[in-house]
Amino acid sequence: MTGKVKYVVKDFPLESIHKLATKLAEAALCAAEQGKFWEMRNRLFDNQRGIKLEDLPDHAQAVGLKGDAFKQCLDSGKYAPKIKEGILEAQSAAVRSVPTFLLGFAEPQGKVRAVKMITGAQPYAVFKEAIDTLLSSQK
Repeated sequence: MTGKVKYVVKDFPLESIHKLATKLAEAALCAAEQGKFWEMRNRLFDNQRGIKLEDLPDHAQAVGLKGDAFKQCLDSGKYAPKIKEGILEAQSAAVRSVPTFLLGFAEPQGKVRAVKMITGAQPYAVFKEAIDTLLSSQK
């Protein structure tokens, strides 16, 4: 392989599908501060129908978070700018759904030039073919 593999995960909550999507993304990032991102993310996805903002402390407790720290983080909105940045970046790259994967090449200054977009849950073979094609174009 001639280059480095780089991956970046960005938040892209779809408020058109769930009105609390952005706040739920914030809740997952607040849970990450206590090492419980995936536990919280999974719980929120499993309970997304009918979830209310006032339910979040109960979900935090259920996954073992320290309630005061979680509430302070969530109330502060400290992750809102990061999430907004991810939304704007995704929109500028023509991302319209999740999951979306952009494959490309690392450029100077840490930028990635995306040359292939894969949308939706795809099998391994789709990713392998796309990556092999990109790598062979660099030879």
